[in-house]
Amino acid sequence: MLGIQIIAFIFCFCGLAAAIAATASNEWKVTSRASSVITATWVFQGLWMNCAGNALGAFHCRPHLTIFKVEGYIQACRGLMISAVCLGFFGSVFGLIGMKCTKVGGSDQTKAKIACLAGLIFILSGLCSMTGCSLYANRITSEFFDPSYIAQKYELGAALFIGWAGASLCIIGGSIFCFSIAENSKSPRRGYAYNGAASVMSSRTKVHSSAPDKTPPKHFDKNAYV
Repeated sequence: MLGIQIIAFIFCFCGLAAAIAATASNEWKVTSRASSVITATWVFQGLWMNCAGNALGAFHCRPHLTIFKVEGYIQACRGLMISAVCLGFFGSVFGLIGMKCTKVGGSDQTKAKIACLAGLIFILSGLCSMTGCSLYANRITSEFFDPSYIAQKYELGAALFIGWAGASLCIIGGSIFCFSIAENSKSPRRGYAYNGAASVMSSRTKVHSSAPDKTPPKHFDKNAYV
């Protein structure tokens, strides 16, 4: 039981780290390097910056200087990824409290409920991250395969795959946390039969001790002391 919770927490923690890395990354969409053989330059964009690089290793990034002029799907992805990171943080706190190896959280039943709550939060975090990455990827693919779209076309960046992997880990780990409360309720309670046996033995001892002694008294004469 404890080992399963540790594995679930490791999955969720790795998923949270992947969500943070994907949110901060600038490679959500990139231009194809195969189409830039002559100039040897390429452009990659993220949720916060637009960057350009070349084969010599020089990079230049320019942040989005405004919020209201950013396209709507980028703002939606920002909100979803920030929500995923915040939910993952609170899920980590509740997960630590609900694990059996920690000394906070109260009784085993209370800790099991807290662990289940942490699992639900991690699942919600994974769904937010999955939705944000999928929304961004859908926009990229729709523009790439649209023949009427004449602007610069991009491909899927590494941050999307990192976000999808992190979301999957959060969902898997959160599901394991939710199933841990069912495993805790199915565990047998030991000590009830032992207390019952002890009570039966104690009652028998009391009955035996309370029974009158029917052995006849011994009479000694004066010659027995000589």
